[in-house]
Amino acid sequence: MKKVFVLGILSCFFFSTTLEAKDIWEMAGSSNYGEKAGGMLGRGLLNATTCFVDIPVQMVNSAQKHKPEFLGAVGGLAMGSACTVLRAASGVIDVAGFWIPGFNGVPVSRSYVNCLETAAELDYGAPPTTLTSSTN
Repeated sequence: MKKVFVLGILSCFFFSTTLEAKDIWEMAGSSNYGEKAGGMLGRGLLNATTCFVDIPVQMVNSAQKHKPEFLGAVGGLAMGSACTVLRAASGVIDVAGFWIPGFNGVPVSRSYVNCLETAAELDYGAPPTTLTSSTN
């Protein structure tokens, strides 16, 4: 029993370096079938379970950008609903088709700020360049 436990712990350390090398969006776009299948399944499950986050994020962002806030929130509700449907559909397609060789799914943006942005348009590591404050 001790040997199995030690082997399990060592395998966690051994495989942890390979798992940290890529995120699920990069893995889902891979040409390597094993990477692609795992990445698409993970991305699909993540998108399907978190699709509802788009609605409040879009409502808050739109209300902050537009005056009066109520109309901005209504517009954000519409955009958030559309993004929720898009993200949920992408997740379901990824989960249903992760096993198909050569099919990399229908990816949506990782960002909940705009579900239509592509990975090339987003910069996740850079800090914000300007800070704005509003005074009322």
